[in-house]
Amino acid sequence: MASKRSPLARKKGKKYAERKALITKALYSIAEAMELLPKLSTTSFDGAAEVHIRINADTTQADQLVRTTVPLPHGTGKDVRIAAFVPDDMIDEAKKAGAVLAGNEDLIKDISEGKIEFDIAVAAPQMMKSLGKIAKTLGQKGLMPSPKAGTVTDKVAKTIGELKKGRIEIKMDKQAIIHTVFGKISFGPKQLQENLEALLTAVKEAQPSGIKGEYILSVGVSPTMGPGIKVQL
Repeated sequence: MASKRSPLARKKGKKYAERKALITKALYSIAEAMELLPKLSTTSFDGAAEVHIRINADTTQADQLVRTTVPLPHGTGKDVRIAAFVPDDMIDEAKKAGAVLAGNEDLIKDISEGKIEFDIAVAAPQMMKSLGKIAKTLGQKGLMPSPKAGTVTDKVAKTIGELKKGRIEIKMDKQAIIHTVFGKISFGPKQLQENLEALLTAVKEAQPSGIKGEYILSVGVSPTMGPGIKVQL
């Protein structure tokens, strides 16, 4: 009598099982993991390379929250659309730096009417008071500029340039896990390794003062669709 597969196994299917069979160790070095990662993808499209970092933190304690930014050497492979909230005399500069939208009251009005056509927002400090009108709308979508994320800045053009090149924000969720993308599967092992190493270095350097002893509990990587593997630090 044929053994019954679990609903999860049936859902993921034969292709997933074939990829999972390629995982033969409990832990892989970063270099080994990046060589294996492209082979684990079950999609025909160019999926993302994802990393999941479990932190030894109590997320109810303010001095144990991990949040930082990192410029990935090879970017994420995604062309981010940036909106810049700036005074009139900085609009041209912001657009030349790569912002798809730049303005102040006109931009705020569009957003209040539901027109949100960007992935990241940056703001000059003097614009933050005006943003109070749409803070709830932006906050619910994770788009509110923040000094901690480096998106409230006097150097708007420079920040836009860094974001276009691949600077990303890293922060924990309520389960003390950092989930983020560090490139595209098509980048290949070398570029993925350089991106992941830069990201892990930034996470290590961002260790909060409130976390004593062991800091990073585990690191896993996976394609957008496909099995994940554990990485040895």
